[in-house]
Amino acid sequence: MSNPFKKWDAESRREFMLRTAKATLGVSVLSHADKVMAAAEAAPAGKGGKAKSVIYLYMAGGMSHIDTWDPKTGDTKGPKDPISTNADMKLGGYMTNMAKQADKITVVRSMSSKTGVHEAGTYVMKTGYEPRGTIVHPSLGSWGQHFLGKVSKTLPSSVTIGGGGGPGAGFFPPALAPVPIGDPDRGLQNVTSSANGESFNKRIALMNEFDSAFKDKFKSSEVKAYNDFYDETLKLLKSEDLKAFDLSQEDTATKEMYGAGQLGRGCLLARRLVQNGVRFVEVVSGGWDMHNYIDDAMGKTGAAMDKAFAALIEDLKRTGLLDSTLVVMGSEFGRTPRINENSGRDHFPKAYSTVFAGGGVKGGYVYGSTNAEGSEVADKQVTVQDFIATIGCAMGLPVDKVVFSPSGRPFTVGDKGTVVADIFA
Repeated sequence: MSNPFKKWDAESRREFMLRTAKATLGVSVLSHADKVMAAAEAAPAGKGGKAKSVIYLYMAGGMSHIDTWDPKTGDTKGPKDPISTNADMKLGGYMTNMAKQADKITVVRSMSSKTGVHEAGTYVMKTGYEPRGTIVHPSLGSWGQHFLGKVSKTLPSSVTIGGGGGPGAGFFPPALAPVPIGDPDRGLQNVTSSANGESFNKRIALMNEFDSAFKDKFKSSEVKAYNDFYDETLKLLKSEDLKAFDLSQEDTATKEMYGAGQLGRGCLLARRLVQNGVRFVEVVSGGWDMHNYIDDAMGKTGAAMDKAFAALIEDLKRTGLLDSTLVVMGSEFGRTPRINENSGRDHFPKAYSTVFAGGGVKGGYVYGSTNAEGSEVADKQVTVQDFIATIGCAMGLPVDKVVFSPSGRPFTVGDKGTVVADIFA
């Protein structure tokens, strides 16, 4: 009897495997893998990074540099005056908690990007590459797993909290994609099978029997990538490491320190994950597209960020993880120095700020500057490619090593950006 699987194209085979996994395992965590199907050659581990883990706090919408990390005193000053800190720098008036942690951070005030569009700006801030219709580029967590391997037999090497979507593994295999967490309070969802115990094992055995002819016939990198992804998911389903995703195990005082909002809970979950060995955690927080009434918006969104960021640094220091964990804060661009007619600020990629802490970077340090209005980079311009390459270097990735996509195109971590070595102690 003829085998109908042999006549299916790659897209049909991919869809078949996704449906089979969902029906048989009763899980949906695999669905993130269907974006890309490719493999890249293995590469040796990088050298030189002090950070064993990275927490990337991404402020979606365009964070105002003048009201946070690069305050001004002239005509472009925000609603609040700059405030003093415990280091030789001033911060925006909303950053009252971070003012007490300034001796542990490096502020890069000379960032500059080429795009003022949210989607494109976000893509480049997560990959180092401008978006192109012909290829999807890997995110930093996927680069880390490609060069450094898996962090454990069960836990994922990278996790995205609160964001959804994104470039994921790019042209790397699906198993290198970050595991998505929508709500940090609910943890990793859809990892409990609808069947338990003996019934679950029977389902797995039946699936393997059903797939055996298919796997023997189609011995491609695509099929192997999905098989590997299924195997890793099964290991996580049965692992005690799932507790790393459970915020209910944190005490009330710790939860209150971070705050009850999405960002605070996301930062707390990020700390739990790196404490358990996850290499790269991205925490996404929105609300920064402040075209209207920036004082009100900063009083809410900015205050929540200030509380959560300061708590994360303090908690990492308390648990002995700050030296080995690089915390980075970024946004797709800054906002216009001058307040608009709606008492807000508009998109402004020409000059903005990012922040680094822990992982071997200097404390109480400011790199680069803008002019008196905050409208131009005055000294030591840093591109987005430089920013991504600097994070990669801190992780110990070989940022100059060329990796070829399945189509034969060469790529590096940060698209040949220059590492900002001055920020490291």
